[in-house]
Amino acid sequence: MTASREIRADFDDATIVIYQAYGDRIADAALAAGTFVAPFSFGRMTWLKPSLTWLMHRSDRARRPGQERVLAVRITRAGWETALGAAALTTGDPRELARADVHVQWDPERTLRGAPANHYSIQVGVGRGLIRAFAEDWVRDITDLTPRVRKAAGLILRGDTAAARRLLPAERVYPLAPALAKPLGMDADESGIRHLRRGFPARKEGNRPSLCCRDSVTNADGRLTGARST
Repeated sequence: MTASREIRADFDDATIVIYQAYGDRIADAALAAGTFVAPFSFGRMTWLKPSLTWLMHRSDRARRPGQERVLAVRITRAGWETALGAAALTTGDPRELARADVHVQWDPERTLRGAPANHYSIQVGVGRGLIRAFAEDWVRDITDLTPRVRKAAGLILRGDTAAARRLLPAERVYPLAPALAKPLGMDADESGIRHLRRGFPARKEGNRPSLCCRDSVTNADGRLTGARST
């Protein structure tokens, strides 16, 4: 059974993949440099999304203006967990949120067809205090997934969701210690720690398969309450 709030991602023993969507200028510069450089803005919050289906929905499958390019950004797990440890929930105390370098919100996960699922997907907003570390220290590589996303979109439109799913990387529950999980609105059972205790084979870095926007905000009851720009 899927927990209501857990992090599901493509990860190995050292890195995790997050997804972002940009226009051509930012995407081309990032792909050429292997990390984010101008015209990427270091003065505004950037949102990290470990769910590709959620990002596909939000970018209208790489068709929304300014989000025509979908990037898979592999970052260090150490950086990812640094962000989570510095985060405040967007549904929490406004004063704490104003002080936090990182914002976390939970939005309804999306199916391949774009329908809301019965569980949530985490969105992690990295602010100016950590955005240089994100670009200069955490990023390991960037892959352009746009052709794959558009091919999957065509299959979905034809009703072949099974073939579309096979184009996408597998995502599994990310193991997170309770000390990090609880402040994010997760309990130990929902944090993936149960998977960590059972153990599972870790994919070694280097053996992985080859392969922004406005985010809806939910309140504590899961209802959409507004939007946040990245």
